Amino acid sequence: MSLAQTNDTTYEALAEEMLEVRSGSPLMRPVEVVAALLLVAIIGLLLMGVVSRYFFSIPVVWIDEAASIAFLWLAMLGAAIAIDRAEHLRLTIFLNMLPERLRGLASTLGLLLVATFLVALLEPAVEYVVEESYLTSAALNIPMSWRVAGLPVGIGLMLLLVLRDAFRSGTLAQFAGCVAAIGLAAAALWFLSPGLSSLGYGNILVFLVGFVAFFLAIGVPIAFCFGLGALAFLTFTTSVPTMVMIGRMDEGMSALILISVPIFVLLGCILDATGMGKAIVEFLASMLGHVKAGMSYVLLGSLFLVSGISGSKVSDMATVAPALFPEMKRRGHKPKEMIALLATGAAMADTVPPSIVLIVLGSVAGVSIAGLFTSGFVIAMVLLAVLAVLARWKARGEAMEGIRRAPMKAIGKAALIAGPALVLPFLIRSAVGSGVATATEVSTIAVLYALVIGAVLYGGIRPRKMYAMLVETAALSGAILLILGTASAMAWTLTQTGFAFHMAALVTDLPGGWVTYMLVTTGVFMLLGCVLEGLPALVLMAPIMFPIAKNLGIHDIHYSMVVVTAMNIGLMAPPIGVGFYIACKIGSVSPDEAMGAIWPYIAALFVGLLLIAVVPAFSIGYL
Repeated sequence: MSLAQTNDTTYEALAEEMLEVRSGSPLMRPVEVVAALLLVAIIGLLLMGVVSRYFFSIPVVWIDEAASIAFLWLAMLGAAIAIDRAEHLRLTIFLNMLPERLRGLASTLGLLLVATFLVALLEPAVEYVVEESYLTSAALNIPMSWRVAGLPVGIGLMLLLVLRDAFRSGTLAQFAGCVAAIGLAAAALWFLSPGLSSLGYGNILVFLVGFVAFFLAIGVPIAFCFGLGALAFLTFTTSVPTMVMIGRMDEGMSALILISVPIFVLLGCILDATGMGKAIVEFLASMLGHVKAGMSYVLLGSLFLVSGISGSKVSDMATVAPALFPEMKRRGHKPKEMIALLATGAAMADTVPPSIVLIVLGSVAGVSIAGLFTSGFVIAMVLLAVLAVLARWKARGEAMEGIRRAPMKAIGKAALIAGPALVLPFLIRSAVGSGVATATEVSTIAVLYALVIGAVLYGGIRPRKMYAMLVETAALSGAILLILGTASAMAWTLTQTGFAFHMAALVTDLPGGWVTYMLVTTGVFMLLGCVLEGLPALVLMAPIMFPIAKNLGIHDIHYSMVVVTAMNIGLMAPPIGVGFYIACKIGSVSPDEAMGAIWPYIAALFVGLLLIAVVPAFSIGYL
């Protein structure tokens, strides 16, 4: 079906398809209920902490500990739910190129590799719980094993679900053949391990590059690709116990700032369910729809503002496209051009708070969240400007017959409806940027605000829908946090080899100083953005790249903006970028058709990236 044949109803259906809540198996219903309750408990605890501190000046010291316990359990149960619903992020472009029979074999092999990883971690996870039982929490005075017990429980649940899927995915012969192949490969590596330990940095190429690339190519979820690579490296080239890897995963998933991730994910669901995003789009359309390239400006502006509420690129695109594409098509915009603008506009908007990418980056690289949020607005405006210039040039032949300026009464009505939604992104940024509240506290306040405003002005959310949103948030958050955990383990493994120090020495000696390093950074993160998507690329490379940037005198906020922008350009760049295919699905346009049209927009973003890289004032001139 081509875009020209679709109507408004079709676009709504496409958006709903992108945001639909998948239903899990009946056996996982109790786990889903527990995960939903944990998410509600976390939000309730954080709101209680905010109220007690700001309104009664009575800090409740045990709230962070209680929220941390619930958070780790939520992450592990959510990861299991994501496996049940097949919602873990993975790369399928190479898998889909295989013949059908080989595709089934590769899927079975991938599932059994995941099962191998989980089996290898289960006993060390139990040992980790035993070790933590000797420690007592400072405020609640309970054993720390209460918190980390979520690790073996989640690993055990994931193992059962993966084995179930492996039995279903292929024939018995394929299953047995894959088990034998994994066993033979493990035996061969064990036999060769004395020699492998002498390869030095060569092991990085074998295990942390070669193995991970192979796992990605056969469709293993990204979280488990990192985990398998790190596990194989530690097992066959070092004497480090596997329990250390469990500790690294725990550390990567448990930073307090990351508690805001599931809450902002839930905020995005509320935005979609209440129609607050659509109200913003309609208001901008009433303001700018009558000018040439006006609908392109509206699309870019809507992505800018809506992303400031949802923090999710998928949510942004699926909210904006149904409201604007029919009118853009009527004005003569080509389907492939619309998709190109949608995809690159979503990439532009990823620095607008409350960006989950910025929150994670602040956590793993130790960068100020307030500074990132403040800088992110300006950087997005720079990228918005270069895209708007290109959109205006592209619209020079746009058909404007019959287009009239909206009457002031209609604009006023649209502004009245959209006003409460428009306030939210600026409320989030100002609260964090001014230091009034942390990103985690703001996320809970924003959820409460959206629920109340949604109920009063936008029709509210049915209880059944609300429960489904809580479960979906748990699944998506679990998938994200498991990536952060295994990527942290792999990043730690990489740094233990001493490779980071060697790389730092090489880069420091490059001619051109910090400018050359910025160009290297751009290439690295654009490539990683294509293959790994944003979060895992950040967690993997930030511990290596940020210290080098600091040694070269690059401000951490400036460097962060370059990294995130480069990564987002890679994410939307065909033929591998995942975000590009999501945009094509939302717009029901063939990727082959849209691929040729997106390159001028990618080039415009790259021009913006170069401006951001060579002019630090865009990022830090007002901090």
